[in-house]
Amino acid sequence: MKKTKISEIKVFAPATAANLACGFDVFGLALAAPGDFVQMRLNNSHAIRILKISGDHGMLSMNPDENTVSVSVRALLDKLEIKQGFDIILRKKMPLGSGMGSSAASAVAGVFAANQLLGQPFSKTELVRFAMEGERIACGSAHADNVGPSMLGGICLVRSNDPLDIISLPVPPQLFVVLVHPHINVLTRDSRAVLPAAVPLKAATSQWANTAAFVAGLFNNDYSLIGKSVVDHVAEPHRARLIPGFDEVKKAALENGALACSISGSGPSVFALVKGEAGCQKLARAMRKGFSSLNIGSEVYISRVNKKGVSIV
Repeated sequence: MKKTKISEIKVFAPATAANLACGFDVFGLALAAPGDFVQMRLNNSHAIRILKISGDHGMLSMNPDENTVSVSVRALLDKLEIKQGFDIILRKKMPLGSGMGSSAASAVAGVFAANQLLGQPFSKTELVRFAMEGERIACGSAHADNVGPSMLGGICLVRSNDPLDIISLPVPPQLFVVLVHPHINVLTRDSRAVLPAAVPLKAATSQWANTAAFVAGLFNNDYSLIGKSVVDHVAEPHRARLIPGFDEVKKAALENGALACSISGSGPSVFALVKGEAGCQKLARAMRKGFSSLNIGSEVYISRVNKKGVSIV
């Protein structure tokens, strides 16, 4: 283990958009903003203490056994077979339950910060496994489609969660993301509950074809192929009904320059992929209008794909 050089650190972990329509539980990409900030310092006890949480409207537990930021840190310490205390301040800068990887960003920021304070015994890729334990406490399963891109940046393909195998895919230089978060609540368990137990072979075949074509589009900077491939035959047909105005928002996006549009993660956020920055503001206004016509407020985030991932502030 490298010698520790610092005793306190501040870290930023970005939000993510997962699934990307054609890659249910397989694809994810990192956004430039929003994200979570974690401030962490070593303490002289063996306790992991969450001193403060802001931006969560009192919804998150400060019990270190129940929060993704501390659970992931404990997983790292268990792997190292050491005892070390940490004091943690978590600043949530994105909405909870948004389909933007909120729990993943906290877990990633926490485990990355702890690794830095301990002298970087693990690589970023190795840290993904510990951050997945934070996801387990948040939603019941350890998956990497959000923690992978939040940690590593870019667009990630999760070939396998166990054993963990994450592949970083190329990011076309003019690829932008417009993400709209409507002010509605969609619980992850409800999003999971509406999914079918089985997928018809015809739909599965189309999904596999689009998944492969999306990867080919990324490698070849083929924006047209990317747009044609971001089609969901598995989750979107069932989850769309949980998001009022989704059909109108998607139609508005496609009519205003989007390559593709679908549900981010389990929703309710909706993302669009765009070639170039020039039309992003117009596209964002059109998507927001789809929600505002139903008296639903929303926030918009426009960014390139964040190739850096988690970082020291």
